[in-house]
Amino acid sequence: MKLATTQIHRGQLLHFHDDPSSNPEAGVYIDDAALVVTEGHVEALGKAADILPRYDAEVPVLHHRNALLVPGFVDCHVHYPQYNIIAAYGTQLLDWLNNHTFPEEQKFGDATYASKIAELFLDELLANGTTTAMVFGTVHPQSVDAFFEAATRRNLRMICGKVMMNRNAPAALCDTTESSVSDSETLIKRWHGKDRLSYAITPRFAPTSTKEQLIGAAELHARHPGTHIHTHLAENQDECAWVKELFPESRSYVDVYKQYGLLGKRSVFAHAIYLDKADWRAMQETDSAIAHCPTSNLFIGSGLFDLQSAQQHNLRVGLGTDVGGGDSFSILRTINEAYKIQQLQGNNLDPFYSLYMATLGGAKALNLDQQIGNFEIGKEADFIVLDLKSTDLMTRRIESCQTLAEKLFVLQMLGDERSVRQTWVMGSATTSSGI
Repeated sequence: MKLATTQIHRGQLLHFHDDPSSNPEAGVYIDDAALVVTEGHVEALGKAADILPRYDAEVPVLHHRNALLVPGFVDCHVHYPQYNIIAAYGTQLLDWLNNHTFPEEQKFGDATYASKIAELFLDELLANGTTTAMVFGTVHPQSVDAFFEAATRRNLRMICGKVMMNRNAPAALCDTTESSVSDSETLIKRWHGKDRLSYAITPRFAPTSTKEQLIGAAELHARHPGTHIHTHLAENQDECAWVKELFPESRSYVDVYKQYGLLGKRSVFAHAIYLDKADWRAMQETDSAIAHCPTSNLFIGSGLFDLQSAQQHNLRVGLGTDVGGGDSFSILRTINEAYKIQQLQGNNLDPFYSLYMATLGGAKALNLDQQIGNFEIGKEADFIVLDLKSTDLMTRRIESCQTLAEKLFVLQMLGDERSVRQTWVMGSATTSSGI
């Protein structure tokens, strides 16, 4: 059998069919695998000895030695307009927004500037092995246009949305309930479902929206049920106290979103650090998802995410870098910090579960697991080649490991963008300037 658009990737391979924390058979590791990609989709997967004889000798075989093939990383929460303020010094959430974020986001009224940052941002994601992300734009519709145009050029599966924000922000960044809904609806019609793109209805967070705007966001989602809802939740204690003042009719931060119709299967909430038992139940009952953002939570000093409660309530949890609150685009570094957050709470984070959150778990959180997240036949061939000898230190540590779990853990603790040897999108290798 020979197809002009077929390639075979050979090497060590690891992916998941299910959550390894609840299903010990969820992971699939093949020490000498053949991954067959045809026209950007997975055609076959198995042991190289079984797969290779089925194909003509002319079909190219790319042998990835000293490497591990895994599905592309999924970043469930990140702000592309904050590219230029990553690693900004010295403040916690609310001051950080006023001192760093809002001044930078005002620049995105300039479509040329937005396009430049979108290009840089997406190249940075790809360099770090991230092939799908749920992304904040700014209040400006042109910020979303710029992002989706850049994503289309790279054939990426991406989710983005215009920020809805009608109070408690600089006047230059405020819209109205009516304009936010109208602008978002126009963007949905223009971009949602085009190529590999999806739209997220994006109220920034409860303090910057009136209840009328939150209701408008929920009604917009009801008219376009295939869209996502993307916002922040209970990231910082001062923020939670502010929400209590602004919404005295609501029992909690989660209850604000519940009252105004924003919880649900296609809703993704970043952070979710300060939740009580009733909040966890509300999240579970509505099948809402969480983006865990450990690098940001530590960098801004927000707090420690209760992953065990999320797991006990069977919530879908993915990882988010939350750049620029997070100080790295690397999902490997994000896993590193997630491990430490659990250590501080007396818990061990299993390396297989970490990789699951970064791949299939993230895809499930974004309702994209029918398209991406593992190497099941027919899925889109977004994957990365992780170099097990990317540094001298990693080489030495990997050579001393006895089990796959040990190797994976070392990769997660010592790895960063240097460990991403190649990123493949729909079966095509990426470069710094796109596909």
